Amino acid sequence: MKYVYIIRSVENPDQYYSGVTDNIEQRLNEHNTGKSPHTSKFKPWEIVVYTAFLDENKAFEFEKYLKSGSGRAFASKHFR
Repeated sequence: MKYVYIIRSVENPDQYYSGVTDNIEQRLNEHNTGKSPHTSKFKPWEIVVYTAFLDENKAFEFEKYLKSGSGRAFASKHFR
């Protein structure tokens, strides 16, 4: 199972990040302890939404979409 997730910075609520993981709780902990260089300066983070995928390729395709212009617009409209 792969999870595509969107997190939001608690102290900087305009900052969002999306990613893929096997373990959502562990990955959030890594973001909040500064183990991810892309998110360390905006910690702490909270989960906005996550979606489970049985197909790993579909998960990575959806994450790639969320990082595109139209994907960011979709996420903003539906999840934020």
